[in-house]
Amino acid sequence: MSQPPVARLEVSPEQLQLLLEHARAALSEAEYQQLKAALETLVYLTQVIEQKNLSMERLRQMLFGASTEKTAAVLEKIAATVATAAATKVELVGKPESKTGHGRNGAEQYPGARKVQIPHASVQAGQRCPCCGKGKVYGLATPGVLVRVTGQAPLVATVYELQKLRCNLCGEVFTAEAPEDIGPDKYDAAAASMIALLKYGTGMPFNRLQGLQANLGVPLPASTQWEIVEETAEWIEPAYEQMIREAAQGEVLHNDDTTMKILSLMGECMPRAPAEECESPGRAEEDAERTGIFTSGIVSTKAGQRIALFFTGRKHAGENLGTVLAQRAAELGAPIQMCDGLARNLPTEFQSVVSNCIAHGRRRFVEVAAKFPEECRYVLETLGQVYKHDAHCQQQQMSPDERLAYHQSQSKPLMDALARWFQQQFDEHRIEPNSGLGEAIEYMQKRWDKLTLFLRKAGAPLDNNLCERALKKAILHRKNALFYKTQNGAHVGDLFMSLIYTCQLEGANAFEYLNALQQNTEELARHPEQWMPWNYRQAIAAAPTT
Repeated sequence: MSQPPVARLEVSPEQLQLLLEHARAALSEAEYQQLKAALETLVYLTQVIEQKNLSMERLRQMLFGASTEKTAAVLEKIAATVATAAATKVELVGKPESKTGHGRNGAEQYPGARKVQIPHASVQAGQRCPCCGKGKVYGLATPGVLVRVTGQAPLVATVYELQKLRCNLCGEVFTAEAPEDIGPDKYDAAAASMIALLKYGTGMPFNRLQGLQANLGVPLPASTQWEIVEETAEWIEPAYEQMIREAAQGEVLHNDDTTMKILSLMGECMPRAPAEECESPGRAEEDAERTGIFTSGIVSTKAGQRIALFFTGRKHAGENLGTVLAQRAAELGAPIQMCDGLARNLPTEFQSVVSNCIAHGRRRFVEVAAKFPEECRYVLETLGQVYKHDAHCQQQQMSPDERLAYHQSQSKPLMDALARWFQQQFDEHRIEPNSGLGEAIEYMQKRWDKLTLFLRKAGAPLDNNLCERALKKAILHRKNALFYKTQNGAHVGDLFMSLIYTCQLEGANAFEYLNALQQNTEELARHPEQWMPWNYRQAIAAAPTT
């Protein structure tokens, strides 16, 4: 049985010093100094934990994994903490109901499956009914279906054995001709697409796929895999470049970055601009030399269409966003930009209407919920109501203007009350500004206008979760493959991740899309705008048949 947590004992510095003086009479001077040093260390560590971004809590999450931040789960944890401390029964609120499984997938859930039509062996449409002998049978629009799933290697190989014959007199050798439909290349477009999907879509490293293929009797060296995807990237580069141009015209652009490793760049520094050319004093300190390497994620949305882009190298998310916005049409004006509060996420040369992520501010209250249960409960429940209103707008498929009006009528009173409550905590001295809760409130107050842009600007999102989900692709690659070897390798990865994840956002078949790009490289080079994940099927239908 686990031991209950020890109750927290609040001791002021004055009380602690008084206790030390009482103990001094029973201790030698050396022992007294040791005890004093130990207590001072304890006080210092306590202050670090409470004031320096809750480092111990974040360290625990890094070691053991972060628990869910859903409001119901956090409130349940708060209730459990209060119950343990008070040794009384507390009714848990917001406990999520258990979900049952979804069952088996029907045939309609297999759009990528090969379809085989099986005619009836003895009955045909128009015949007399073999049962009653009077009526005529007719075909039904909905056939009976059977689903059979078979396993095979990710990449399969076919060995064509071409018969050879030799004349016993003149020695001439006659070899059977290869089938016309097998093509001249050893690795076809589908092979390149599958390797790219496994590597950059699901995070399977080249050497891991090499081992799997070897075990299945179809060897595929890691070096060969790289050669295939590198060559393929050159052919389909126009699609990536066009996707950047399309993303630049978006209404809302989300951006953020995560760390990455490129072996050829590690140990080098990137010269930065002089301090007077930096956007802010915060950047001036950073702009001496940069040694970090990052993958920036940018997700552009426009009229329901979503495009994901990835850029890996020395540049931060704001600099990469500036590269994208350089291709924005001047007549469109400044887009809405959703990001967290870091200055490095802002482009320096292009204007944007900045909106900050509520989820980042909310997370700070989740982290201190155990210590300030009632205060955090109010904040989390208030923000939960705002998110429910936003979910209602999505369910009703409201236009941006309708969504804005709904939030102004339903969410604005909640956010205004929350702002007043924040200020009251300081004005009435209910909390210390340097406490964990105080720092969480100050974070929200400092960015309040940007956090509440959704109450003033049509189309402004609540959070940056869309971009953070996109960055999981890069994080998955980092977790499995650990690094890129060169800058060119990182570019190839960015290209494929951008195409694959955009297909996922648009509900397109990434495998089919990559195949189509490789099979229509000439048309892609001439008209890349016609070969995007949302319209390439029309381009295939319009392409001249040979």
